[in-house]
Amino acid sequence: MDDRVRGVVEPTTLTGRTTLAVREILDGRRRGARMLLPFAGPAVVVSVAYMDPGNFATNIRAGARYGYALLWVVLLANLIAMLFQSLSAKLGIVTGRNLAELCRERFPKPVVLLMWGVSEIAAMATDLAEFLGGAIGLSLLFHMPLLAGMMVTAVVTYGLLLFENAGFRPLELVIGALVGIIGLSYLAELFITPVGWPDAFANMFSVQVPDADALMISVGIVGATVMPHALFLHSGLTQHRASVRTELERTRLLKFSNIEVVIALTIAGLINMAMVIMAAGAFHDGHPDVAEIESAYHTLAPLLGFGAACIFLLSLIASGISSSVVGTMAGQMIMQGFVGFRIPLWLRRAVTMVPSLVVVALGTNATHALVISQVVLSLALPLPMAALVWLTCREDVMGRYRNRKCVAVLATLAALAVLSFNVILVLQTFGVDIAGLPH
Repeated sequence: MDDRVRGVVEPTTLTGRTTLAVREILDGRRRGARMLLPFAGPAVVVSVAYMDPGNFATNIRAGARYGYALLWVVLLANLIAMLFQSLSAKLGIVTGRNLAELCRERFPKPVVLLMWGVSEIAAMATDLAEFLGGAIGLSLLFHMPLLAGMMVTAVVTYGLLLFENAGFRPLELVIGALVGIIGLSYLAELFITPVGWPDAFANMFSVQVPDADALMISVGIVGATVMPHALFLHSGLTQHRASVRTELERTRLLKFSNIEVVIALTIAGLINMAMVIMAAGAFHDGHPDVAEIESAYHTLAPLLGFGAACIFLLSLIASGISSSVVGTMAGQMIMQGFVGFRIPLWLRRAVTMVPSLVVVALGTNATHALVISQVVLSLALPLPMAALVWLTCREDVMGRYRNRKCVAVLATLAALAVLSFNVILVLQTFGVDIAGLPH
């Protein structure tokens, strides 16, 4: 039976028109700035993972409680994301395999099963953030129960995934439109919110961790920005996207991919910074205790007007829906790559929604659950980061495209930085004093 009839996502299928345009560019028959457009897609789709509701939760807490002090964390996390997403895209383009498939082929079976298990836990943490975020937005905007908001988010997500039946390009365009809604919403918020721009720019390059809680939020920002499922997904989106005939064409394809990664993730990084800046400008001076999405909405309305509050919710809903679509695609790819089988989309949606339903049923604070979910993602991140660095450094995997020494060193240092953050967080959680860290 055809995969589409069973509801299985094949995220590498393009429309004929886009495939033809890609071939003309690789053959050198189309030139100019418009050359980038047919290659735009994978990084745009992946960038949604960097603007999901988990980012809203961590960024609001960071801005409200610490002002602009943690903007350097957002900048650092985004630079790490650019590096690792470019490596993931390169892996797919050069090998024709995605990260999960190569892990299954290259690593011992116990390691593969461990990575699959950790990745599935990360997928559930991702879904928790996505469903809760979309549900919170719908609940506040339309005054519906949180559970009903979750159901609406699930139905809309499944509906959008059906766009893929017309080729993956229409789904890329829909996701791109949702990214545009998020970006324009925060651009509007910056015009409404009073911002201390000199302080904001200064804190982007001033490394500081004010206290232990700031450390947890910082780890959450890293977990919400560099996403495990995004590292797997990007390699899958590029592995069969364009058929290359010569090494020159492959080099051109890698160039276009890197340009798209830089553009898409720069936009995602600016949106994340805008979230922190908005929260700092609106809440830090008079309302530093604002730590929840719901309270942020209710506080924004009297401070900056009902329009600002509605724009905030609109961006949150767009974020929850788009990231839920991307999360489903990544989950299917991870399962297929690690264990060689897939399940219907509706079943995967139902299974990964369970943690979200439990959180709502138990009456747990939704925003706190979002922040914790991002910490879980950060704890799951070192495994795929290490695998990606190892694979892209190997000549027997990448050939002439293996990482240069400077790239290998930067990627290793970035992975170690994430691991160090996580070790500090675990030690802090178990009450171990950390020298030099304020309490």
